[in-house]
Amino acid sequence: MTDTDALPVNAIEVRGLEKTYAGNKKSPPKTALRGVDLVIPRGSMFGLLGPNGAGKSTLINILAGIVNKTGGTAAIWGRDIDERPRDARAALGVVPQEIVADVFFTPRESLEVQAGFYGVPARDRRSDELLAALGLSDKAHAYVRALSGGMKRRLMVAKALVHNPPILILDEPTAGVDVELRRQLWEYVRRINAEGVTILLTTHYLEEAQELCDTIAIMNRGEVVACEPTPQLLRRLDTRNVVVTPEHPLDGLPVVPGFDVVARANGAFVVSYKKGQSSVEQVLAAVRAAGVTIADITTEDPDLEDVFLALTYGDPDAASPTRD
Repeated sequence: MTDTDALPVNAIEVRGLEKTYAGNKKSPPKTALRGVDLVIPRGSMFGLLGPNGAGKSTLINILAGIVNKTGGTAAIWGRDIDERPRDARAALGVVPQEIVADVFFTPRESLEVQAGFYGVPARDRRSDELLAALGLSDKAHAYVRALSGGMKRRLMVAKALVHNPPILILDEPTAGVDVELRRQLWEYVRRINAEGVTILLTTHYLEEAQELCDTIAIMNRGEVVACEPTPQLLRRLDTRNVVVTPEHPLDGLPVVPGFDVVARANGAFVVSYKKGQSSVEQVLAAVRAAGVTIADITTEDPDLEDVFLALTYGDPDAASPTRD
């Protein structure tokens, strides 16, 4: 990593960040970021979520030095991106969404060239260590063009780490890869995070973010609409589900006045209720009053997908903080 005598409290700090793309005769200017404030603590596993067009890629590209901001400030590892752009970028390792492969190099050559770009002395390079860590040792001397898509993704992670950056940005790193590769990649990411590397992850797999990230920010239309520890974010919805398995098969869904009822597999059904307005006992009483004999019940709390949809597509009031 970098010097340990002056580690910043926050890995990334963004204040009032704005980006407007200039228009032309055919299209008006487009505002991609609208005063974004975001603080990512050092050592965290931080999730950045949002629908397509929310501004995630623009934010990452500004941090990486690919896109110029219109307004606001951003600091990476305590280095302002305007005042110290090279030092700020040196603190980042970025794994982009698109696979970028040097097809005429071997994986080991690719890492050596990448390390040279960052000025890493030959004695300090970790090419073989990174290849081993990401399960590519047996492909070290094969041409990159012969690697599978999953192997190329792992190679991109290794390339992002050649200069030992304290922050790693993973932009949709498991898009289109198989389950086993996802498992292996997350095992490695967890390990380097435990060693102190700050991880910024964007993903469309909400279950990944829920399982991996200690803090999650959700963006929508160029703004951060939520940024909280993952457990706290999940408590934003006060809706719970009661899954009811009836004693005998039903001809159709029961009518339970005051509650939403949805069918589940194997004859079960779900009754949704607001924790601040009803209780499980009230739900069960209403189900019995509808003529259903209950064989079994389970309850479900909201997951990240519920919160995400409420904040980006649904009624914002549906995700307001609860009182309990």
